[in-house]
Amino acid sequence: MSVPRLNRLALSAAMLSLAALASGCSSIDRLSQIGEKPKLTEIENPTTQPGYKPVQMPMPKPEQASYNANSLWRNGSRAFFKDQRAARVGDLLTVTVNITDRANLSNETQRSRSAKEDSGITDFIGSSTITQANKILPGKILTTDSTSSSDGKGSVNRQEALQTTVAAVVTQVLPNGNLVVEGKQEIRVNFEIRELIVAGIVRPEDIQSDNTIDSTKIAQARIAYGGRGQITDVQQPRYGQQVMDVLLPF
Repeated sequence: MSVPRLNRLALSAAMLSLAALASGCSSIDRLSQIGEKPKLTEIENPTTQPGYKPVQMPMPKPEQASYNANSLWRNGSRAFFKDQRAARVGDLLTVTVNITDRANLSNETQRSRSAKEDSGITDFIGSSTITQANKILPGKILTTDSTSSSDGKGSVNRQEALQTTVAAVVTQVLPNGNLVVEGKQEIRVNFEIRELIVAGIVRPEDIQSDNTIDSTKIAQARIAYGGRGQITDVQQPRYGQQVMDVLLPF
């Protein structure tokens, strides 16, 4: 057996061992939860989670508030009466997730090319009159013939729809007044948990009077919908199969 093949086998064995060790704790936890319903995650402050980073966006210059004599209005005000909509850190608002995505694409590319090269010597300084020279010098020195063709077709037919609502909390107020919101919802049905996560930046003006906002008006929107539990676990391939799918070149 060649040395490169031994190295590849050793690397594959090392990767399998690492995968087994990495999944060992997870497997033990799953074994301890056999027959039990998946646990809901605790309600936590999203700003204290690992990897959380405050959002930074280009901001306009701050405007100095000034009041006019005998006037209840000041520059920079967004409303005359008190607004009950979300505006400060910790306030809640309802996000209406309404996603209807449909795409139908089709393309086809065809290409063909044919080339032929033929070069030779028929008479080199009277070689045709000399019998031996005519035998040594062939009539054709180089002859090439090539043909190539390709035919490619591709199509995409996708349709997705998601309609739901989730309450989000304001985690940050940007200097220009825009709000950074984040909401998470978990629903457990029997042995399956469905998760809905919504995060992004909203304008206070886009929040409706009933303190709701459509997901299409959220900038830098991050919407995730999925689940975990027995059904999701059965739909996923085993760890060993996932590792072999990555390592095997076939």
